[in-house]
Amino acid sequence: MNSEGSQAPPETESGTKPTRTRRVFAVFDTAEGLFASTLLVSMVGLLTAELVLRGLGQVGIPAALPLVQHLTLWLAFTGAALAASEDRMLALATGQLLPVGRWRSGARIFSAAVAACVTALLAVAGWRFLRVEKEFGQEIALGIPTWAVLLVLPVSLGLIALRLVWRSGRWPARLTAALGLLAAAAVLAPDPEWWADKPAWPVLVVLAAAMICGAPIYSVLGGAAIFLFLIDWVPIEAVPVETYRLAVSPTLPAIPLFTLTGFLLAEGKSSDRLISVFRSIFGWIPGGTAVVAAVVCAFFTVFTGGSGVTILALGGLLFQALDSEGYRERFNLGLLTASGSLGLLLPPALPLILYGIVAEVPIRDLFLGGFLPGLLLVALIAAWGMCEGVVSHASITPFEARAAARALWLAKWELALPALLVGAILGGVATPVEASALSVVYALIVQCFVHRDLHVLRDLPGVFRRCVVLVGGVLIILCVAMGLTNYLVDAQIPMQLLDWVQSQVSSKLVFLLLLNVFLLAVGCLMDIFSATVVVVPLIVPLGLAYDIHPVHLGIIFIANLELGYLTPPVGLNLFLASYRFEKPLLTIYRSVVPMLVILALGVILITYFPWLTLVTLDWFSNR
Repeated sequence: MNSEGSQAPPETESGTKPTRTRRVFAVFDTAEGLFASTLLVSMVGLLTAELVLRGLGQVGIPAALPLVQHLTLWLAFTGAALAASEDRMLALATGQLLPVGRWRSGARIFSAAVAACVTALLAVAGWRFLRVEKEFGQEIALGIPTWAVLLVLPVSLGLIALRLVWRSGRWPARLTAALGLLAAAAVLAPDPEWWADKPAWPVLVVLAAAMICGAPIYSVLGGAAIFLFLIDWVPIEAVPVETYRLAVSPTLPAIPLFTLTGFLLAEGKSSDRLISVFRSIFGWIPGGTAVVAAVVCAFFTVFTGGSGVTILALGGLLFQALDSEGYRERFNLGLLTASGSLGLLLPPALPLILYGIVAEVPIRDLFLGGFLPGLLLVALIAAWGMCEGVVSHASITPFEARAAARALWLAKWELALPALLVGAILGGVATPVEASALSVVYALIVQCFVHRDLHVLRDLPGVFRRCVVLVGGVLIILCVAMGLTNYLVDAQIPMQLLDWVQSQVSSKLVFLLLLNVFLLAVGCLMDIFSATVVVVPLIVPLGLAYDIHPVHLGIIFIANLELGYLTPPVGLNLFLASYRFEKPLLTIYRSVVPMLVILALGVILITYFPWLTLVTLDWFSNR
């Protein structure tokens, strides 16, 4: 996967001096970023005010939650438009495996044309959905009509389609990619009945080829949904209907807000303080610095959700620390690549929240269930680091109580954050969404006013924009994937899959093994967010049929997807590590093999020993 954008923006044909058009684009881009950041700030403000007023015994802000839900819809598609502007839409990185030159350029043009075609179709579908809502005249709250909120769908998607064409290269490439827009018009030209009962495989093959060439993941999932609906005699408006349903989910706003918390911590010097405190505690044991790297990465990934921010933000600092103490380079690469996804099972990690939304499992239960399995995976990687410390004769840091106490004092604010959030959620003081807003306020105060690592005017706008770009790239996948999920459910695919599996597999243990293999394959081909939306509705009925506890199934799912980040050939962390450490992919592949084996052992333990997941849940339930 690639979320960073691998190609520089096309140069202007008129030389280095910006043209008037270029300047207009720059002003529009800046305004767009400020608008998206304002949406994010408004969400934090509304939720924080609601939490504070309720704590004071007041009624709260009228319609605060519906407003935040619809702000999330706007944030998702505005952020996606910004991601398209910066060429940072989430996509498979397989296009980067093609040789530089004609092959790679051709793949980029082809993928841009297909993505532009699908995005234009989604924009038209969004416009049609808007018109239907306008006829009904419904309101979201405070007299705001629903159709006015839905304007963001056709406008943002139309803008994304144009930007995909623009970013495809120079003018010859752009004109070729623009054929995708004409293709969208051709799709809509015939009577809808023309598409009825046509074979789906040619379109699916084209979409799969575009995905391999680097088309954004949302366009592949959205394209599959649109054409499958057309062939099934269903209007394409069905896709934005499901998009809207997910985007205004009561719990979805927690994802962008926890992500913002992770960005605030990563952009300041929290990593330095956390490394110091854990090194002072664990540095005396063999492999102490490796243990520190695993723990610090897990801490940050809890908030960034395995998006790659951990590797990009902390990789250089931790690699240098490991190298200076004598650890072997291959071990360093493998450790940091693997640690970039550690923490996805620890509360309040974003995949736990999303799984709860899609599978309709209480998020509080997933937080409790993921605690021990998450610690297990971190402990396994840390234990391997200790073994490496012995083999490499890495230097150690003698334990000094005074230094440890000082480091703990300096990092007290960061260390208190997870306890504060989990306590607020489990104690019933705040919902997960309100806790996410609380985490943002807390991180802002700590980074800007306590430690003063970030300047309010100089640094925060950039932090907010980078967060919005990443969030937009993720949320548009989730929203569009809901259309495909809806089609699969309507076509009774889960029930057909259940019947087939039950006819072939009678043993629960064998089913769990096959489930692990299947999820591992999914994890190395799809990011964890889109996989959750598309795959979870398929496996939930299977889990019920084989008497697997819903929380245990969720932890198995996330643990396997966490392992998928490291699985060649296209695991997300592999490409991000190659980019961050400037090493060939084959070198990264070889370095992660020991980590793959260790984490696979952890996944097997989590799968076949359900008490690891359920003991904490049962303990809290019985209190």
